[in-house]
Amino acid sequence: MGLITGLLEAIFGGGRNVIRETAEVFRANAEGVDQRDLAAFEAALAQHGAEFRDNRSGFDRFIDGLNRLPRPAMALGAIGLFVAAMSDPVWFSERMQGLALVPEALWWLLGAVVSFYFGARHQVKGQEFQREIAQTMARTPQVVTNLRALRTLEGEGAPPPAAPAPVRDPNPALEAWRRAA
Repeated sequence: MGLITGLLEAIFGGGRNVIRETAEVFRANAEGVDQRDLAAFEAALAQHGAEFRDNRSGFDRFIDGLNRLPRPAMALGAIGLFVAAMSDPVWFSERMQGLALVPEALWWLLGAVVSFYFGARHQVKGQEFQREIAQTMARTPQVVTNLRALRTLEGEGAPPPAAPAPVRDPNPALEAWRRAA
């Protein structure tokens, strides 16, 4: 009896599960994988939650609020000018006469400040819009082919109408720039 027990302990590792450890070399322990996945998920969830905690000071919140004011203030101010012009034209004209006295250099400075403030956002949005247009225009030949095929099916073999000639830009410098890009 002691011989069989000693033999089984040698095979199965006396308290260790040699078969399980050997199998885990070839296939991951499902429970261990689930525990690691759960730990990773909990860590990601904690990190995501930490991003939304409001640890800012009152001053930071105040400055963030001020940074959000210029665009709405300018838009509402422009609308307010129209309302003022309609409701009291004399008062509005007096204010506009005052603006006529502002030196041109000060207008240029105001233009530069506004341009720098809004210009970066406008440039980014404009570039995104140009990429969308380019992607749409790249799909145009396929759409024309599909439309011709559909019209052929609809007209039971009637020849499709001729495609319109592509519109060329009369600006040769712009055409050269497009070819270079």
